[in-house]
Amino acid sequence: MSETPDNAVHAVRTYIEQHRDAFLGDLAEWLRIPSVSAQPDRAGDVRRSAEWLAAKLTETGFTAVEVWETDGAPAVFAEWPAGDPDAPTVLVYGHHDVQPAAREDGWHTDPFEPTVVDGRMYARGAADDKGQVFFHTLGVRAHLAATGRTAPAVNLKLLIEGEEESGSPHFRELVEAHADRLAADAVIVSDTGMWSETTPTVCTGMRGVADCEIELYGPDQDIHSGSFGGAVPNPATVAGRIVAALHDEHEHVAIPGFYDGVTELTEAERALVAELPFDEAAWLRTAKSHGTLGEAGFTTLERVWARPTAEVNGIGGGYQGPGGKTIVPASAQLKLSFRLVAGQDPAKIELAVRDWLAGLVPAGIRYEIVFGAPTRPCLTPLDHPALKAVAGAMSRAFDGAKVRYTREGGSGPAADLQDVLGAPVLFLGISVPSDGWHAPNEKIELDLLMKGVETTAHLWSDLPAALQTAR
Repeated sequence: MSETPDNAVHAVRTYIEQHRDAFLGDLAEWLRIPSVSAQPDRAGDVRRSAEWLAAKLTETGFTAVEVWETDGAPAVFAEWPAGDPDAPTVLVYGHHDVQPAAREDGWHTDPFEPTVVDGRMYARGAADDKGQVFFHTLGVRAHLAATGRTAPAVNLKLLIEGEEESGSPHFRELVEAHADRLAADAVIVSDTGMWSETTPTVCTGMRGVADCEIELYGPDQDIHSGSFGGAVPNPATVAGRIVAALHDEHEHVAIPGFYDGVTELTEAERALVAELPFDEAAWLRTAKSHGTLGEAGFTTLERVWARPTAEVNGIGGGYQGPGGKTIVPASAQLKLSFRLVAGQDPAKIELAVRDWLAGLVPAGIRYEIVFGAPTRPCLTPLDHPALKAVAGAMSRAFDGAKVRYTREGGSGPAADLQDVLGAPVLFLGISVPSDGWHAPNEKIELDLLMKGVETTAHLWSDLPAALQTAR
Protein backbone atom coordinates (compact mmCIF):
# COMPACT_ATOMS: atom_id res chain seq x y z
CA MET A 1 0.00 0.00 0.00
CA SER A 2 1.43 3.40 -0.99
CA GLU A 3 0.57 6.42 1.12
CA THR A 4 1.31 10.10 0.62
CA PRO A 5 2.47 11.87 3.80
CA ASP A 6 -0.94 13.54 4.25
CA ASN A 7 -2.78 10.27 3.76
CA ALA A 8 -0.42 8.50 6.14
CA VAL A 9 -1.01 11.11 8.84
CA HIS A 10 -4.75 10.76 8.43
CA ALA A 11 -4.62 6.95 8.45
CA VAL A 12 -2.46 6.87 11.57
CA ARG A 13 -4.64 9.34 13.44
CA THR A 14 -7.83 7.55 12.50
CA TYR A 15 -6.51 4.25 13.80
CA ILE A 16 -5.23 5.83 17.02
CA GLU A 17 -8.51 7.60 17.70
CA GLN A 18 -10.44 4.38 17.20
CA HIS A 19 -8.24 2.54 19.72
CA ARG A 20 -7.45 5.34 22.17
CA ASP A 21 -9.88 4.35 24.91
CA ALA A 22 -8.81 0.71 24.97
CA PHE A 23 -5.15 1.75 24.97
CA LEU A 24 -5.64 4.09 27.93
CA GLY A 25 -7.59 1.42 29.78
CA ASP A 26 -4.70 -1.00 29.36
CA LEU A 27 -2.18 1.63 30.46
CA ALA A 28 -4.22 2.33 33.60
CA GLU A 29 -4.24 -1.38 34.39
CA TRP A 30 -0.45 -1.49 34.16
CA LEU A 31 -0.05 1.66 36.27
CA ARG A 32 -2.01 0.00 39.08
CA ILE A 33 0.89 -2.41 39.59
CA PRO A 34 3.23 -0.71 42.13
CA SER A 35 6.48 -1.87 40.55
CA VAL A 36 8.82 0.00 42.90
CA SER A 37 12.24 -1.58 42.41
CA ALA A 38 13.82 0.27 45.34
CA GLN A 39 11.53 -1.38 47.90
CA PRO A 40 12.30 -5.07 48.58
CA ASP A 41 8.71 -5.77 49.62
CA ARG A 42 7.60 -4.71 46.12
CA ALA A 43 9.76 -7.30 44.34
CA GLY A 44 6.68 -9.39 43.59
CA ASP A 45 4.95 -6.37 42.07
CA VAL A 46 7.96 -5.63 39.85
CA ARG A 47 7.81 -9.21 38.59
CA ARG A 48 4.05 -8.92 38.10
CA SER A 49 4.65 -5.75 36.06
CA ALA A 50 7.13 -7.58 33.81
CA GLU A 51 4.74 -10.47 33.29
CA TRP A 52 1.86 -8.09 32.56
CA LEU A 53 3.91 -6.29 29.91
CA ALA A 54 5.11 -9.55 28.37
CA ALA A 55 1.51 -10.73 27.98
CA LYS A 56 0.46 -7.40 26.45
CA LEU A 57 3.35 -7.41 23.97
CA THR A 58 2.36 -10.89 22.87
CA GLU A 59 -1.20 -9.67 22.41
CA THR A 60 0.12 -6.72 20.38
CA GLY A 61 1.74 -9.08 17.89
CA PHE A 62 5.38 -9.48 18.91
CA THR A 63 6.41 -12.95 17.83
CA ALA A 64 8.98 -13.57 20.56
CA VAL A 65 8.45 -12.25 24.09
CA GLU A 66 10.60 -13.27 27.05
CA VAL A 67 11.08 -12.24 30.67
CA TRP A 68 14.82 -12.03 31.25
CA GLU A 69 16.08 -12.68 34.75
CA THR A 70 18.84 -10.69 36.44
CA ASP A 71 20.33 -10.84 39.91
CA GLY A 72 17.77 -8.16 40.72
CA ALA A 73 14.48 -7.39 38.98
CA PRO A 74 13.39 -8.95 35.68
CA ALA A 75 13.51 -7.25 32.29
CA VAL A 76 11.26 -7.88 29.30
CA PHE A 77 12.54 -8.60 25.80
CA ALA A 78 10.32 -8.69 22.71
CA GLU A 79 10.99 -9.07 19.00
CA TRP A 80 8.93 -8.65 15.84
CA PRO A 81 10.86 -9.43 12.62
CA ALA A 82 10.08 -7.39 9.53
CA GLY A 83 10.17 -10.39 7.22
CA ASP A 84 12.50 -8.47 4.88
CA PRO A 85 16.13 -9.64 4.90
CA ASP A 86 17.32 -6.10 4.11
CA ALA A 87 15.28 -4.40 6.84
CA PRO A 88 17.30 -2.65 9.55
CA THR A 89 16.95 -3.61 13.19
CA VAL A 90 15.83 -1.12 15.84
CA LEU A 91 15.94 -1.69 19.59
CA VAL A 92 13.60 0.30 21.85
CA TYR A 93 14.71 0.82 25.46
CA GLY A 94 12.58 1.80 28.44
CA HIS A 95 11.86 0.64 31.99
CA HIS A 96 8.84 -0.71 33.82
CA ASP A 97 9.91 -0.01 37.41
CA VAL A 98 8.83 3.21 39.12
CA GLN A 99 9.82 5.49 41.98
CA PRO A 100 8.33 5.02 45.45
CA ALA A 101 5.06 6.88 46.04
CA ALA A 102 2.54 7.22 48.85
CA ARG A 103 -0.52 9.40 49.36
CA GLU A 104 1.09 11.07 52.37
CA ASP A 105 3.94 12.35 50.17
CA GLY A 106 1.58 15.03 48.89
CA TRP A 107 -0.40 13.18 46.25
CA HIS A 108 -3.91 14.47 45.59
CA THR A 109 -5.02 10.96 44.63
CA ASP A 110 -3.84 7.40 45.20
CA PRO A 111 -0.55 7.21 43.19
CA PHE A 112 -1.36 3.69 42.05
CA GLU A 113 -4.96 4.36 41.07
CA PRO A 114 -4.75 6.24 37.74
CA THR A 115 -7.01 9.29 37.68
CA VAL A 116 -7.83 11.35 34.59
CA VAL A 117 -8.49 15.06 35.13
CA ASP A 118 -8.56 17.73 32.40
CA GLY A 119 -6.87 15.53 29.82
CA ARG A 120 -4.12 14.37 32.17
CA MET A 121 -3.61 10.95 33.69
CA TYR A 122 -2.17 11.11 37.22
CA ALA A 123 -0.31 8.04 38.49
CA ARG A 124 3.19 6.99 39.45
CA GLY A 125 4.88 5.86 36.24
CA ALA A 126 2.43 7.63 33.93
CA ALA A 127 5.31 9.57 32.36
CA ASP A 128 8.36 7.85 33.85
CA ASP A 129 8.33 5.46 32.15
CA LYS A 130 5.32 3.20 31.62
CA GLY A 131 3.35 5.66 29.51
CA GLN A 132 6.31 6.24 27.21
CA VAL A 133 7.04 2.53 26.93
CA PHE A 134 3.43 1.66 26.28
CA PHE A 135 2.87 4.12 23.43
CA HIS A 136 5.02 1.83 21.30
CA THR A 137 2.35 -0.88 21.43
CA LEU A 138 -0.31 1.28 19.80
CA GLY A 139 2.28 2.98 17.59
CA VAL A 140 3.37 -0.22 15.86
CA ARG A 141 -0.25 -1.27 15.32
CA ALA A 142 -1.05 2.15 13.81
CA HIS A 143 2.02 1.76 11.58
CA LEU A 144 0.69 -1.57 10.29
CA ALA A 145 -2.82 -0.22 9.78
CA ALA A 146 -1.58 2.82 7.84
CA THR A 147 0.80 0.88 5.60
CA GLY A 148 -1.16 -2.33 5.12
CA ARG A 149 1.82 -4.33 6.33
CA THR A 150 1.56 -7.49 8.41
CA ALA A 151 4.91 -6.87 10.10
CA PRO A 152 6.84 -3.67 10.88
CA ALA A 153 9.08 -2.10 8.26
CA VAL A 154 11.99 -2.63 10.68
CA ASN A 155 13.03 -5.62 12.73
CA LEU A 156 11.61 -4.28 15.96
CA LYS A 157 13.03 -5.24 19.36
CA LEU A 158 12.16 -3.99 22.84
CA LEU A 159 14.22 -4.18 26.03
CA ILE A 160 12.30 -2.91 29.05
CA GLU A 161 14.33 -3.16 32.24
CA GLY A 162 13.11 -3.40 35.82
CA GLU A 163 15.80 -1.59 37.80
CA GLU A 164 16.33 1.81 36.19
CA GLU A 165 14.95 3.65 39.23
CA SER A 166 17.47 1.75 41.37
CA GLY A 167 20.46 2.74 39.26
CA SER A 168 20.37 -0.14 36.74
CA PRO A 169 22.89 -2.17 38.77
CA HIS A 170 22.61 -5.26 36.56
CA PHE A 171 21.81 -3.63 33.23
CA ARG A 172 25.20 -3.66 31.55
CA GLU A 173 25.72 -7.29 32.55
CA LEU A 174 22.30 -8.10 31.05
CA VAL A 175 23.14 -6.33 27.79
CA GLU A 176 26.52 -8.03 27.53
CA ALA A 177 24.97 -11.45 28.20
CA HIS A 178 22.36 -10.97 25.47
CA ALA A 179 24.37 -8.83 23.04
CA ASP A 180 23.65 -11.15 20.10
CA ARG A 181 19.88 -11.01 20.69
CA LEU A 182 19.98 -7.24 21.18
CA ALA A 183 22.10 -6.42 18.13
CA ALA A 184 20.62 -3.44 16.30
CA ASP A 185 21.36 -0.74 13.77
CA ALA A 186 19.91 1.91 16.08
CA VAL A 187 18.58 2.23 19.62
CA ILE A 188 15.51 4.31 20.49
CA VAL A 189 15.35 5.41 24.12
CA SER A 190 11.87 6.35 25.27
CA ASP A 191 12.77 7.57 28.74
CA THR A 192 13.12 11.27 28.12
CA GLY A 193 10.98 14.28 27.28
CA MET A 194 10.36 17.44 25.32
CA TRP A 195 10.99 21.09 26.06
CA SER A 196 7.29 21.97 26.42
CA GLU A 197 3.79 21.25 25.15
CA THR A 198 4.22 23.80 22.36
CA THR A 199 7.90 23.20 21.53
CA PRO A 200 8.50 19.65 20.33
CA THR A 201 12.10 18.59 20.76
CA VAL A 202 14.35 15.58 20.38
CA CYS A 203 17.06 14.90 22.95
CA THR A 204 20.46 14.21 21.39
CA GLY A 205 22.54 13.18 24.37
CA MET A 206 22.89 12.44 28.07
CA ARG A 207 25.78 13.12 30.40
CA GLY A 208 27.59 10.35 32.17
CA VAL A 209 28.46 10.31 35.85
CA ALA A 210 31.24 9.16 38.15
CA ASP A 211 30.95 9.54 41.91
CA CYS A 212 33.14 8.86 44.90
CA GLU A 213 33.27 8.91 48.68
CA ILE A 214 36.38 10.11 50.46
CA GLU A 215 37.19 9.31 54.10
CA LEU A 216 39.95 11.34 55.75
CA TYR A 217 41.55 10.17 59.01
CA GLY A 218 43.72 12.28 61.31
CA PRO A 219 44.19 11.60 65.04
CA ASP A 220 43.10 8.23 66.33
CA GLN A 221 40.39 10.05 68.30
CA ASP A 222 39.02 13.57 68.70
CA ILE A 223 41.68 15.60 70.54
CA HIS A 224 41.84 18.95 72.38
CA SER A 225 42.31 21.84 69.97
CA GLY A 226 44.13 23.91 72.58
CA SER A 227 46.69 21.26 73.40
CA PHE A 228 47.21 19.96 69.88
CA GLY A 229 45.52 22.29 67.36
CA GLY A 230 47.89 23.98 64.95
CA ALA A 231 50.48 21.29 65.48
CA VAL A 232 48.81 18.25 63.89
CA PRO A 233 46.86 17.97 60.62
CA ASN A 234 43.08 18.43 60.88
CA PRO A 235 41.05 16.17 58.54
CA ALA A 236 38.12 18.61 58.47
CA THR A 237 40.46 21.39 57.34
CA VAL A 238 41.85 19.09 54.65
CA ALA A 239 38.30 18.32 53.50
CA GLY A 240 37.66 22.05 53.12
CA ARG A 241 40.85 22.52 51.13
CA ILE A 242 39.92 19.66 48.81
CA VAL A 243 36.55 21.26 48.15
CA ALA A 244 38.15 24.66 47.56
CA ALA A 245 40.58 23.11 45.07
CA LEU A 246 37.84 21.57 42.90
CA HIS A 247 37.29 24.76 40.86
CA ASP A 248 39.29 27.79 39.81
CA GLU A 249 38.09 31.39 39.90
CA HIS A 250 36.22 30.88 36.62
CA GLU A 251 34.35 27.81 37.91
CA HIS A 252 36.38 25.51 35.69
CA VAL A 253 37.07 22.11 37.21
CA ALA A 254 40.69 22.34 38.33
CA ILE A 255 41.56 18.63 38.31
CA PRO A 256 44.45 18.15 35.84
CA GLY A 257 43.33 16.24 32.75
CA PHE A 258 39.63 16.57 33.58
CA TYR A 259 38.73 18.12 30.22
CA ASP A 260 40.86 15.80 28.11
CA GLY A 261 38.83 14.51 25.16
CA VAL A 262 35.74 16.65 25.80
CA THR A 263 33.62 17.03 22.66
CA GLU A 264 33.22 20.78 22.44
CA LEU A 265 30.01 22.46 21.34
CA THR A 266 30.09 23.71 17.77
CA GLU A 267 28.80 27.14 16.91
CA ALA A 268 25.88 25.48 15.11
CA GLU A 269 24.99 23.53 18.25
CA ARG A 270 25.19 26.64 20.40
CA ALA A 271 22.88 28.42 17.97
CA LEU A 272 20.33 25.60 18.25
CA VAL A 273 20.44 25.81 22.05
CA ALA A 274 19.95 29.57 21.84
CA GLU A 275 16.79 29.05 19.74
CA LEU A 276 14.95 27.49 22.66
CA PRO A 277 12.56 29.76 24.57
CA PHE A 278 14.50 29.60 27.83
CA ASP A 279 13.18 31.63 30.77
CA GLU A 280 16.03 31.71 33.25
CA ALA A 281 13.94 33.25 36.03
CA ALA A 282 11.36 30.46 35.71
CA TRP A 283 14.16 27.89 35.60
CA LEU A 284 15.59 29.28 38.83
CA ARG A 285 12.19 29.02 40.48
CA THR A 286 12.02 25.37 39.45
CA ALA A 287 15.55 24.91 40.82
CA LYS A 288 14.49 26.55 44.10
CA SER A 289 17.64 28.65 43.72
CA HIS A 290 18.43 32.35 43.78
CA GLY A 291 21.11 32.87 41.16
CA THR A 292 23.09 31.10 38.46
CA LEU A 293 26.75 30.19 38.73
CA GLY A 294 28.89 27.97 36.57
CA GLU A 295 31.73 27.60 34.11
CA ALA A 296 32.62 30.94 32.56
CA GLY A 297 31.92 31.34 28.86
CA PHE A 298 28.81 29.15 28.72
CA THR A 299 25.10 29.76 29.08
CA THR A 300 22.99 28.03 31.71
CA LEU A 301 21.61 25.46 29.27
CA GLU A 302 25.05 24.77 27.83
CA ARG A 303 26.38 24.18 31.34
CA VAL A 304 23.74 21.61 32.30
CA TRP A 305 23.62 19.83 28.94
CA ALA A 306 27.04 19.92 27.33
CA ARG A 307 29.69 20.71 29.93
CA PRO A 308 31.24 18.41 32.54
CA THR A 309 30.88 19.33 36.19
CA ALA A 310 32.19 18.55 39.65
CA GLU A 311 29.80 18.82 42.59
CA VAL A 312 30.13 18.41 46.34
CA ASN A 313 27.21 16.17 47.32
CA GLY A 314 28.05 16.01 50.99
CA ILE A 315 30.68 17.10 53.50
CA GLY A 316 30.99 16.24 57.16
CA GLY A 317 33.32 15.78 60.06
CA GLY A 318 33.83 16.80 63.64
CA TYR A 319 31.30 17.98 66.16
CA GLN A 320 27.83 18.82 64.80
CA GLY A 321 25.80 19.15 68.01
CA PRO A 322 24.60 22.30 69.79
CA GLY A 323 27.16 24.64 71.29
CA GLY A 324 30.89 24.44 70.89
CA LYS A 325 33.32 21.57 71.25
CA THR A 326 36.90 22.64 70.71
CA ILE A 327 38.48 19.62 69.09
CA VAL A 328 40.60 18.45 66.23
CA PRO A 329 38.28 15.78 64.83
CA ALA A 330 39.48 12.28 64.14
CA SER A 331 37.89 12.10 60.69
CA ALA A 332 36.02 13.90 57.92
CA GLN A 333 34.05 12.77 54.88
CA LEU A 334 33.33 14.02 51.38
CA LYS A 335 30.97 12.85 48.66
CA LEU A 336 31.76 14.11 45.15
CA SER A 337 30.14 13.52 41.78
CA PHE A 338 31.29 14.34 38.28
CA ARG A 339 28.91 14.72 35.34
CA LEU A 340 30.68 13.76 32.14
CA VAL A 341 30.10 14.63 28.50
CA ALA A 342 30.89 12.95 25.20
CA GLY A 343 34.59 12.27 24.80
CA GLN A 344 35.25 11.69 28.49
CA ASP A 345 36.10 8.23 29.80
CA PRO A 346 34.91 7.53 33.38
CA ALA A 347 37.94 5.28 33.99
CA LYS A 348 40.33 8.11 33.08
CA ILE A 349 38.36 10.56 35.22
CA GLU A 350 38.72 8.21 38.19
CA LEU A 351 42.49 8.04 37.69
CA ALA A 352 42.70 11.83 37.36
CA VAL A 353 40.73 12.34 40.58
CA ARG A 354 42.87 9.83 42.47
CA ASP A 355 46.10 11.52 41.33
CA TRP A 356 44.72 14.98 42.14
CA LEU A 357 43.63 13.89 45.61
CA ALA A 358 46.99 12.28 46.37
CA GLY A 359 48.67 15.62 45.72
CA LEU A 360 46.36 17.47 48.12
CA VAL A 361 46.41 15.27 51.21
CA PRO A 362 49.25 16.17 53.59
CA ALA A 363 51.42 13.81 55.58
CA GLY A 364 49.71 12.68 58.76
CA ILE A 365 46.32 12.24 57.08
CA ARG A 366 45.28 8.77 55.93
CA TYR A 367 42.50 8.54 53.38
CA GLU A 368 40.33 6.15 51.45
CA ILE A 369 38.52 6.91 48.19
CA VAL A 370 35.87 4.61 46.77
CA PHE A 371 34.16 5.11 43.40
CA GLY A 372 30.69 3.88 42.53
CA ALA A 373 29.74 2.22 39.26
CA PRO A 374 30.07 4.86 36.50
CA THR A 375 27.65 5.74 33.74
CA ARG A 376 29.11 6.69 30.38
CA PRO A 377 27.95 9.75 28.42
CA CYS A 378 26.36 9.40 25.00
CA LEU A 379 25.73 11.81 22.14
CA THR A 380 24.05 11.48 18.75
CA PRO A 381 25.61 13.64 16.01
CA LEU A 382 23.16 16.24 14.71
CA ASP A 383 23.78 15.17 11.11
CA HIS A 384 23.00 11.48 11.69
CA PRO A 385 20.28 10.41 9.21
CA ALA A 386 18.43 8.41 11.88
CA LEU A 387 18.18 11.49 14.10
CA LYS A 388 16.70 13.41 11.19
CA ALA A 389 14.17 10.60 10.74
CA VAL A 390 13.10 10.88 14.40
CA ALA A 391 12.71 14.64 14.10
CA GLY A 392 10.80 14.25 10.81
CA ALA A 393 8.40 11.70 12.29
CA MET A 394 7.77 13.93 15.29
CA SER A 395 7.18 16.93 13.04
CA ARG A 396 4.47 15.02 11.16
CA ALA A 397 2.83 14.10 14.46
CA PHE A 398 2.89 17.78 15.47
CA ASP A 399 1.34 19.03 12.22
CA GLY A 400 4.58 20.15 10.61
CA ALA A 401 5.95 22.04 13.61
CA LYS A 402 9.69 22.67 13.68
CA VAL A 403 11.38 20.14 15.94
CA ARG A 404 14.31 21.51 17.92
CA TYR A 405 17.11 19.70 19.73
CA THR A 406 17.97 19.44 23.40
CA ARG A 407 20.26 17.41 25.60
CA GLU A 408 19.71 15.86 29.01
CA GLY A 409 21.84 16.96 31.95
CA GLY A 410 21.17 13.76 33.85
CA SER A 411 22.50 10.29 33.26
CA GLY A 412 21.06 6.91 32.37
CA PRO A 413 21.92 3.46 31.05
CA ALA A 414 21.55 4.43 27.38
CA ALA A 415 25.32 4.70 27.00
CA ASP A 416 25.69 1.03 27.93
CA LEU A 417 23.58 0.14 24.90
CA GLN A 418 25.68 2.39 22.69
CA ASP A 419 28.90 1.04 24.14
CA VAL A 420 28.10 -2.69 24.06
CA LEU A 421 26.03 -2.81 20.87
CA GLY A 422 27.97 -0.21 18.89
CA ALA A 423 24.74 1.38 17.67
CA PRO A 424 23.71 5.03 17.66
CA VAL A 425 21.33 5.99 20.47
CA LEU A 426 18.34 8.14 19.61
CA PHE A 427 15.88 9.61 22.09
CA LEU A 428 12.13 9.73 21.60
CA GLY A 429 10.01 11.05 24.44
CA ILE A 430 6.96 13.28 24.73
CA SER A 431 6.90 13.98 28.46
CA VAL A 432 7.10 17.62 29.54
CA PRO A 433 8.70 19.21 32.64
CA SER A 434 5.35 19.69 34.37
CA ASP A 435 4.80 15.91 34.41
CA GLY A 436 6.62 15.73 37.73
CA TRP A 437 8.93 12.76 37.37
CA HIS A 438 9.79 11.33 40.81
CA ALA A 439 7.48 13.91 42.44
CA PRO A 440 3.99 13.74 43.93
CA ASN A 441 1.16 13.95 41.39
CA GLU A 442 3.17 12.64 38.45
CA LYS A 443 1.05 12.80 35.29
CA ILE A 444 1.08 12.45 31.54
CA GLU A 445 -0.63 14.77 29.06
CA LEU A 446 -2.89 12.42 27.14
CA ASP A 447 -2.88 14.39 23.89
CA LEU A 448 0.93 14.43 23.95
CA LEU A 449 0.93 10.71 24.69
CA MET A 450 -1.01 10.22 21.45
CA LYS A 451 1.60 12.36 19.67
CA GLY A 452 4.17 9.84 20.86
CA VAL A 453 2.05 7.06 19.38
CA GLU A 454 1.84 8.95 16.08
CA THR A 455 5.57 9.60 16.01
CA THR A 456 6.46 5.93 16.34
CA ALA A 457 3.87 4.96 13.73
CA HIS A 458 5.64 7.23 11.21
CA LEU A 459 9.15 6.43 12.43
CA TRP A 460 9.06 2.74 11.58
CA SER A 461 8.23 3.71 7.99
CA ASP A 462 10.94 6.36 7.80
CA LEU A 463 13.89 4.68 9.52
CA PRO A 464 14.79 2.05 6.89
CA ALA A 465 15.87 4.63 4.31
CA ALA A 466 17.64 6.72 6.96
CA LEU A 467 19.61 3.79 8.33
CA GLN A 468 20.49 2.64 4.83
CA THR A 469 21.98 6.09 4.23
CA ALA A 470 23.97 5.82 7.46
CA ARG A 471 25.60 2.50 6.48
